Amino acid sequence: MKVIILCGGVGQRIAVETKNKPKPLIKIGKLSIIEHIMNIYKKNGFNDFYLLLGYKGEKLKKYLKKKRKYNINFIDTGLKTGTAGRIRKIKKYISKNESFHLTYGDGLTNQNIKKLVKFHNKMNKIITMTVVRPPARWGEVKISKSLITTYKEKRAAESGWINGGFMVINQKIFQFLKGNFLEMLEGKPMEKLSKQKQLVGFKHKGFWQCMDTLKEKEYLSSLIKKGITPWEN
Repeated sequence: MKVIILCGGVGQRIAVETKNKPKPLIKIGKLSIIEHIMNIYKKNGFNDFYLLLGYKGEKLKKYLKKKRKYNINFIDTGLKTGTAGRIRKIKKYISKNESFHLTYGDGLTNQNIKKLVKFHNKMNKIITMTVVRPPARWGEVKISKSLITTYKEKRAAESGWINGGFMVINQKIFQFLKGNFLEMLEGKPMEKLSKQKQLVGFKHKGFWQCMDTLKEKEYLSSLIKKGITPWEN
């Protein structure tokens, strides 16, 4: 199965790191986050990568061309293209009735990719999405007359399920990508798929962490320093 990775975004929320390089090249320990992501798939037997480039794509291409252990195809999808628009660019590489992996170039997990594929085949829907409970960002307080009487750190289990990337998608997805190239997959296409009961979630309760902000990058780096790398297990 082909592995499609969205690598074209600017990464504005982590601009201090992306001023001179694309977000997937941000280092987590000795490796860039894109290498960590590809290793997740490679250890599960998937090593046919299609990287959808955009912002500073040439730097990503130059860096990864030296990495011989990966089979990588680089697709220039434009700077301001939306996620749906980027995916449309790879239509010619996907055969009829073929399914492919899709994920974002900024998230790590210990998801069992083989079980994800098995679930996708069993459900027989267009998109199977890994859904996760995000790490809580805020603590819960109770306040009386300006005095905080109770403070409780909010646990992830108290939050709802969200899109965690690491999807398996059937070739029929292209029937739903009819907008302009600014269109986002996470907008109208997924809303339509949901209404037609063609979008299913594969619940993952293990490790998952995105890298949208500098704080999240520093958190992942701190795990590396402690020798804690659940996405490698």
